[in-house]
Amino acid sequence: MDKIPSFSINHERLLRGIYVSRKDQVGGDIVTTFDVRMKEPNREPAMGFGALHTIEHLAATYLRNDEEWKDRIVYWGPMGCATGCYLLVKGDLESRDIVDVMKRTFCFIADFEGEVPGAAPRDCGNYLLHDLPMARWEARRYLETLDNLREENLHYPA
Repeated sequence: MDKIPSFSINHERLLRGIYVSRKDQVGGDIVTTFDVRMKEPNREPAMGFGALHTIEHLAATYLRNDEEWKDRIVYWGPMGCATGCYLLVKGDLESRDIVDVMKRTFCFIADFEGEVPGAAPRDCGNYLLHDLPMARWEARRYLETLDNLREENLHYPA
């Protein structure tokens, strides 16, 4: 089997940031997949699954309600390695195009209080696996990355 492109990224040099993972033609539209990398792979601990699950619920809820972006959001979900999330957006976009909406999203998560949307037995397949305090902590830490973005946080390493 051929190695897929996402397994060809040099994870030993990958930093926290926002990367264009791929662009696909779907019907008449381009869908851009973003790698929203919240952890440096293999160099810092992965996120706990409770925090990552909560980030998934809060970010998906926020993005699908954002007036500017809601009609372009295709998917938000966690990476299996627990070092970030994937965001699929309708449009031919670059990393810089989504920095502002990512800042708003992670501010929402960092400041969120109350019941996590969709964290009930009827709404979620693992409703007990949530950790809002750690999700808020991870969001604040990632906001520091977003506030200090450099080119190496926006393009995959060679």
